[in-house]
Amino acid sequence: MVLKFIYTLFIGILLALFVGVGISTFYKIPKHPEYPPSMHYAVPLKPGEEATYSAQMQKEQMRYERLSNEYTKIRENYQRNVSILALSAAIIILVLSLTLLRHLLVIADGMLLGGVFTLLYSIVRGFESHDEQYRFIVVSIGLLIALILGYIKFVKPTTAPKTKKSR
Repeated sequence: MVLKFIYTLFIGILLALFVGVGISTFYKIPKHPEYPPSMHYAVPLKPGEEATYSAQMQKEQMRYERLSNEYTKIRENYQRNVSILALSAAIIILVLSLTLLRHLLVIADGMLLGGVFTLLYSIVRGFESHDEQYRFIVVSIGLLIALILGYIKFVKPTTAPKTKKSR
């Protein structure tokens, strides 16, 4: 019994890791712009002195800030896309565990748990998108899936095969 629980948990964790690592392998995160090399080293200031920047340094700093702001928008879009991919994978995994694999109890339960972990991963990545509407949508989908899964797995009455009554 304990071994089955550990195996189910192990399958669930590995499945969620498989989806997360798969997404990061084939859908690379955008690179952050590099800080201008001329801005890396500052001249030591004496007490009371203020730093002065040349026009070139100010131009490089403004360019870096512009690129950094653009990167922030691109990264938020990337996080939303990763969340959508993970959400799609979670739904597929959950459907498989409740349909095709339902007769392989330990594996189906492991996949069900992996689907739930992947759904949680999707929600977390969705929160990193900083889009309030998307957050609401992904949490709503997560809640709906959790309610449906709970009903199918724990509440829905199982249909027993009907037996013929003999007279």
